[in-house]
This record gives sequence, structure tokens and C-alpha cells, in this order.
Amino acid sequence: MNKEVVEYMRQIVSSENVIENEDMSRHTTFKTGGPASLFISPEDTEQLIKVIEVLKKISGDYFILGNGSNILVSDKGFDGAVISLKKFSGIELKGDDTIVAGAGALNSAIASFARDNSLTGFEFAAGIPGTIGGAMIMNAGAYDGEMKQVTKEVTVLSPAGEIMVLDNQTMEFGYRTSAIKGRGYIVLSVELKLEKGDQGAISEKMAELAARRRDKQPLEFPSAGSTFKRPEGFFAGKLIEDAGLRGYSIGGAAVSDKHCGFVINKGGATSSDIYRLITEVKAKVMETSGVELEPEVIMLGDF
Repeated sequence: MNKEVVEYMRQIVSSENVIENEDMSRHTTFKTGGPASLFISPEDTEQLIKVIEVLKKISGDYFILGNGSNILVSDKGFDGAVISLKKFSGIELKGDDTIVAGAGALNSAIASFARDNSLTGFEFAAGIPGTIGGAMIMNAGAYDGEMKQVTKEVTVLSPAGEIMVLDNQTMEFGYRTSAIKGRGYIVLSVELKLEKGDQGAISEKMAELAARRRDKQPLEFPSAGSTFKRPEGFFAGKLIEDAGLRGYSIGGAAVSDKHCGFVINKGGATSSDIYRLITEVKAKVMETSGVELEPEVIMLGDF
């Protein structure tokens, strides 16, 4: 990226928070991906707005990154700016039963904060490997819980640079989607409405769900969680297993033996390995069942 642009970014965001040619394998749960031209970590909303204004003026591509838990970055990298919201990670209590969390706060950290304050309703999200900002975009869920059930309101930045507050209904939550998806909104913070509960019972529920995850999911390998959305009337993992793809691998990428709905980096995988495997799984499942699988994973860069 143009050196003048880089230097200007460093005036907006401190120098240590603007990195050139940053290896994205350090910032994704797949542990793969080439370099981003710029990796920027704004410290507050004001800096974020200014950074985006500059990128729009120069028609520069940019991508908003949370925990990198639902993204596959090309081995060629990304010719643009990755804007990390990792510093938007504050979590605080509002009143007796409401949690306010910055977009970059990890779901696991919010769940622990809720437990420590004897608030129940967010236990399901303790093992969702990402941030609350990403969870809002896709209405993340697990174990019969989803963000729709606990979200009071979401503060976002619109493409026009306007700060907006969307209530639960305005969020238009659906299965793995929300009003944010496709509209260019950037999540800044979230208010979660929970209920007072027994701290011991909350801890037990979180421990029980964590044990179920360890038993059924390949948590020992880098992945992006469930690779595919659940097709209506089916389970992606079952379709993949029925297609004879349990353990099927390309290079260092494999369909998990433990849970066929997970594509994992079993060691030394490239993003190309993972992308090719996802493509072949989709084709084979379509051939054997007539069902089209839709990846949950976001592809960034050229494949």
C-alpha cells in the first residue's frame, strides 16, 4: 500500500498498531493465510471511523476482523487493509441483568463474566470460538441457544459513517444471519439481556457443555468450527459422512474423523488445501444426496 497512506494511518492509529505485510496465519483459527498489506488495530470508534474514511477516499479494500474464527485467508494474502477490533474488548455490567460488551470481546470471556455475576442465559456461547461482533453478524448459536435470545440492542457503524442502535427486532435475526449481513454495518458494541441465576448451576452448565464439545468436536486441531451451514431438513456432518468423506484429506486439510461437519488443519495445511477440500466436499455431497452445502466460512482474497 502507498507509503503516504501508511504514514497517515500511523498518525491516526499509533505506529505499533499499524503493521505492513502481516501474516494472517497469526490471526485466524485455521492457522493459515498469506499477508495482509496492512493490519490496523484502532483503539476506539473515533480512530476506526477515521481509518475507514481514508480507505474509502483511496478506494482501498478493507476487511473487519474479530477473532479470525470464521475466515479462510488466501495463501496469496489480501491486497488491502485488515482492521482488527481486538481492542474493542471491554465488558461491563449495566444494571442487574444487562452486559455491555465491545465487538471484540470473546464469547468465552463474556460467558465467564456472566457466570461471575450470577447471570444465566449465555452459557451456550462459552465455547463459540469468536467475538460477540462476529456472533451478531451470523446469529451464532449452539446447544439450542442463539444470539437472538439474549440480544437487547446492537450499536453499529453504518457505511455512511453514522452510529446507529439496532434493537432485537431491527436486527432481523435468522438462521446464521442478521440485518448486519450484507449491509456493510460494523458492530461496535452489544447489550445482552440475561437473567439472574445461581452461580453454581451456571458453572455446572458451562462445564457440561464444554465436556460435550470436547467429546464430539475436534478441538485439538485448528479449524473454523462448523464448516457448513445446516441445510434445511438435514445435518451437514451426516451428509458428508454418508458421502464417504469421513477422514478424507487434501494435503494438510481433512474432514474430521470425530465430526464430519468440521474441516480441520491436521498439520501443515495451506489455505489452498482447505479451499479445495471444501469444494470437493460440496461437490461430492451434491452428487450423493442432491443437497447443496453452503460454507459458513468467509473466503478472503483470491483462491
